[in-house]
Amino acid sequence: MASLKETKGRIASVKSTLKITSAMKMVASAKLHKAQNAIENMTPYERKLSEMLQLLLRSTASQTSPQKMSFGPPPSELGSPPLMMPRVAQFSEGTSGSFDNKRVAIVAIASNSSLCGGFNGNVVREVKARISELKEEGAEVEVFSVGKRVAEAMKKAGYPSAKDWNELVAHSSYAGADGLAKELQHAFDDGKYGRIELIYNHFVSTATQKVERETYLPAQPFVAGEGETRELPDDLIIEPSAEEMLADLLPLVRSLRIYTVLLDSAAAEHAARTIAMQTATDNGENILQELTLEYNKGRQQKITSEILDIVGGSMQ
Repeated sequence: MASLKETKGRIASVKSTLKITSAMKMVASAKLHKAQNAIENMTPYERKLSEMLQLLLRSTASQTSPQKMSFGPPPSELGSPPLMMPRVAQFSEGTSGSFDNKRVAIVAIASNSSLCGGFNGNVVREVKARISELKEEGAEVEVFSVGKRVAEAMKKAGYPSAKDWNELVAHSSYAGADGLAKELQHAFDDGKYGRIELIYNHFVSTATQKVERETYLPAQPFVAGEGETRELPDDLIIEPSAEEMLADLLPLVRSLRIYTVLLDSAAAEHAARTIAMQTATDNGENILQELTLEYNKGRQQKITSEILDIVGGSMQ
């Protein structure tokens, strides 16, 4: 059994830790409120732009070629600039996982710091699992790590990031997201990668964060939700032209998707840290109660022993 002095020291240590975890919980909660508002305001805007893009792609494709209407025809058919639309997917017919260009880029987004539960570990595990799947298919994989924790883990696993994108996590901005989006788009258009995927934590609620994996490039068909437009109206007039609108809209949608994912991941991080610090605080309070009880029992035992010594001495 620990001495009273040791128990008292542990009590002081736990109280000090509780102050830290409580403060971190309040800070994370305040940041979560701000991040949650940001992602909730951004999501409808980003989704509507994506819907407009897919409708324009469908309209343009129907005028040129019946093939790959969801993705639009190759830029060469329209005389479009390179960034007008993504290169058509090279997936083999009838197979969902094989492709001609066996180079895949994975953009893994996590956090620059820890003390957020399984937030970083879940992303790292998902990335490693996806790499194993792609390796079995004979693909070459390159990882773009966004966040110090995932960058360190991927470097140890043998997939170091060629560039430092950690600032995008520290200070999420559209300009930074636009830079990453353009780099990915150019690499895809140049044929460096046959597929680019995003892996990140999706904010569901304060208590729930879900790891998501989605295809960033090639472009995926838009799935309209309830009440959303599925086809272009017959009487819609597009000025100056659908092709020119696509040339402006596509880079915006690609960049906006990266920015939205960064905001989503930030909200999930703050939610995970809030829950982690709340759990740590609760556990600390339980330990404090146990130590206090142990200390009081020790004092009572010591006092009783001293009284017995006094009584025994007086009787002699």
